[in-house]
Amino acid sequence: MPAGPSELAVLADESCVPAFVAADLLSQAEHGPDSQVILVSDSEKVINAVLEELTLQLKQLTRKEIADKALKHSKAILTSSLQEGMELLNRYAPEHLIIACKEADKLSGKVINAGSVFLGNYSCESLGDYASGTNHTLPTNGFARSYSGVSLDSFVKKITFQRVTEEGLETIGPAVEVMAQAEGLWGHSKAVAIRRKSGK
Repeated sequence: MPAGPSELAVLADESCVPAFVAADLLSQAEHGPDSQVILVSDSEKVINAVLEELTLQLKQLTRKEIADKALKHSKAILTSSLQEGMELLNRYAPEHLIIACKEADKLSGKVINAGSVFLGNYSCESLGDYASGTNHTLPTNGFARSYSGVSLDSFVKKITFQRVTEEGLETIGPAVEVMAQAEGLWGHSKAVAIRRKSGK
């Protein structure tokens, strides 16, 4: 699974606590100068309040030089609605996504691409790193569009089994014959056809 520089995106509305959001953004920015943090909100007031908190909290951070470099290529994005913000974040496919919104649970149903999602003002990403039970190995750089985080399922070997009856073969067989012939794989088509003929 592709895992690279750390990423965090926060979707925040006016119910968020700007100090919490700023702390979350800094918690990822301190990972390295190549980390990226994104704030998305439908409120200019929220963005300004978070940016003000970022400035204050950055001064107190022990890894402020590293975080400051990460912040230089990070973004705060104003959208016309939370729906538009969610669409943008699904395209971005962040490693970590915090939904610091009043209707976080409802908005979570719109998440299509993210490594790990944190809902509400008290679900900080640091908990996911150390204690809340989710895995810390997550896809970055947009790979959440194709990969999930590592879980027990990642280590499970899977085998599929099939049993098709004569009736089932008559139902799906003709379509398989046509598709195989369209690909020029007549042997595949014949393996179905010979069975269908034997039952007549």
